[in-house]
Amino acid sequence: MTSLGDQTLNNNNVGPIIRAGDLVDPVIATAEIDNPDKQIRVEDKRAYVRIETDGEMILTRKTLEEQLGRPFSMQELEIDLASFAGQILTDEDHMRFYFSKSL
Repeated sequence: MTSLGDQTLNNNNVGPIIRAGDLVDPVIATAEIDNPDKQIRVEDKRAYVRIETDGEMILTRKTLEEQLGRPFSMQELEIDLASFAGQILTDEDHMRFYFSKSL
């Protein structure tokens, strides 16, 4: 049996932790669309929402724009990004959460 502490320390979960607000639902939908082979897990903590999957998650500007119905800059996401799990790479077209090594 593994304790909750062991599960927390020994995982490969990656993804954004978003402040509650207008971007939460579009980011969840984008995570599901842009990562079709992944199981996306969502944990709503009222003030923020943890969106995660194993190993790697990609969020693209194109999909976010489709979900929002308007032009979108990836810098807008950074404003509501309270934290994140894993490592992060960003550019004007996507945000990638990943681990370079897995546990």
